[in-house]
Amino acid sequence: MGFINDILPLFKKREITLKESCKEVEDVYSFIFEKEEGLNWKAGQHGIFTITHEKIKKPTRPFSVASASSEGIIKITMKISDNPSQFKKAMLGLKKGMKVSMRGPFGPLYMNSTNPSLFIAGGIGITPFRGMLKEIEIANEHNLNPVQLIYIEGKGSFVYKEELDTICKNASIKIDYLQAREELYNHIESFTSAHGNKGKYYLGGPKPMVDSVVLFLKSKGINKNNIKKDIFFGYK
Repeated sequence: MGFINDILPLFKKREITLKESCKEVEDVYSFIFEKEEGLNWKAGQHGIFTITHEKIKKPTRPFSVASASSEGIIKITMKISDNPSQFKKAMLGLKKGMKVSMRGPFGPLYMNSTNPSLFIAGGIGITPFRGMLKEIEIANEHNLNPVQLIYIEGKGSFVYKEELDTICKNASIKIDYLQAREELYNHIESFTSAHGNKGKYYLGGPKPMVDSVVLFLKSKGINKNNIKKDIFFGYK
């Protein structure tokens, strides 16, 4: 029933209203929408969002929800380059009070155990983990098992950095900011050596990075059932 419950929200479509938008760092923007009463999700899941205020060729895209349900908002964050797609141009054109449609949130990337947990985020793949960490902070529960975030961003433009530092301090979560891939594997190996298959491993980022980390984890004897992943395909 777990899989069925994870995808059921996909079949529910709703209109959500923009509250505000902001620039996070360089070419990364966040959009915050109102959360209707009764809408809940597991932090880390994603939604399917559709542009409705204008006609474009590809009006629908998936995005991780970067907020926890208990925050009372729906937050999505995306990279928007100097030559964005029609979808992202339309997102930039949203004004307060305008709407998009959403299916979900749904999906398997969420914490469902009290095991030691390692979050591994690459670039914009930090978005689901922002919600997951916020949920831990809001719950204000004593962590009997360690939670660690490894966030790798080659250019050093770490999205949410100030907020993540505050969350991790409040919730006693360890966080490492990295720029080199070699450092990433060293940090992962440190965690696998300490926790092995007692740990749960959550991955988010570009497909090549996620695939590479999955292979590395398996080489360290980590069972595939202990690995959850969310892949970002780099939509323009």
